[in-house]
Amino acid sequence: MLELWSGGRGKVLTAVAGGWFLSVGVRMIYPVMLPSLRSAYGLNLTTAGLLLTVLFLAYAFGQFPGGVLADRFGERFTLTASAVISAGTLTLVITARSAIVLFVATALFGFGTALYAVGRYTVLSRLYSERLGAANGVTAASQDAGQSILPPIASVLAATFLWTYGFGFVIPLFILAAVALWLVIPIRSTSTSNGDSGFSRDDLTELRSALRRPTIVSATAALILGLVVWQAFTSFYPTYLIEEKGLSATVASLLFGTFFALGICIKPLSGVAYDRFGIRRSLVIVASGPTIALVMLPFVDGLWGLVAVTALVSTLLGFATVLEPSLLRSLPADIRGTGFGILRSIGFTIGAISPVLFGAAAERGFFDEGFTILAVFAAGMLLLAFRIPEN
Repeated sequence: MLELWSGGRGKVLTAVAGGWFLSVGVRMIYPVMLPSLRSAYGLNLTTAGLLLTVLFLAYAFGQFPGGVLADRFGERFTLTASAVISAGTLTLVITARSAIVLFVATALFGFGTALYAVGRYTVLSRLYSERLGAANGVTAASQDAGQSILPPIASVLAATFLWTYGFGFVIPLFILAAVALWLVIPIRSTSTSNGDSGFSRDDLTELRSALRRPTIVSATAALILGLVVWQAFTSFYPTYLIEEKGLSATVASLLFGTFFALGICIKPLSGVAYDRFGIRRSLVIVASGPTIALVMLPFVDGLWGLVAVTALVSTLLGFATVLEPSLLRSLPADIRGTGFGILRSIGFTIGAISPVLFGAAAERGFFDEGFTILAVFAAGMLLLAFRIPEN
């Protein structure tokens, strides 16, 4: 792992990981704030699910533009712009005076954070050609650090003061991240970043051909299933723990944070497993846990039983860490950002539908059955693992 920090790359990795810590961590503030948002705006479970679907759809739609910007203007511009936009749109979120404004501001925030996603991958693929899995694991772990630390802080601030403090405290952190990213990320050379990247006829032909490769088709299908499970589970797990398992909001947010805290270990280990064993065995490992845990969840009561199930389902957090490097390495270098942005847009768009569907099912009394269906999707990832060719 020490070689990840050599040659001046450590400061870039730290800045990129810090921005990712905020971008994804703040998105996961939404699930723990749902009770407050439902009370403030009179939302039912279906409408609350729709709010999260809007967030994830906007995030999905921003993947392709983020990839294009990374290819055309470089990661320095794209990642810095994402942090600035995130700070501005969060200001709109906390000043919303109606449900409509809340939905619009949430969509803008989701789009802004999406611009970060592809650029952080492409800058790592340039800096760590031989250790991409491990480097991706480090930034992925920072994501789970954000998801484990920021939501509980937001919950405490909202309970102590107002719900707006649960979002507002991260705005200055986004501004600091923007400054750091601008200062440390190297500017691309003109040979690797130009105004025509990803849009010429030859590039589009190459992209269409690449997206038909078996590795990309199977890995994208597995990514979609993982996103369906991840987005539905994370959207409603705190609410489920409060309303169905009888936990307090504070305990539920801490257990939710524990789920992501475990990812701090799981994601680097998943990245190392990918580098050493390849996509098939590493994907089988990370998909087995949620398949078992989500079947067990409706039948488990008591805090320690829920802690055990939460720990088992947390292996799900490694699915993108092993799938996305495989997709990146399968795409041609000159259209990697654009191609990866398209694939992530497809995956996140389909996955974004799951929160509103899950919320509608929960509204009709099918909370437990919803988690069983998610277990079936997780099992689908296991089956697809054996169809993905090794790079």
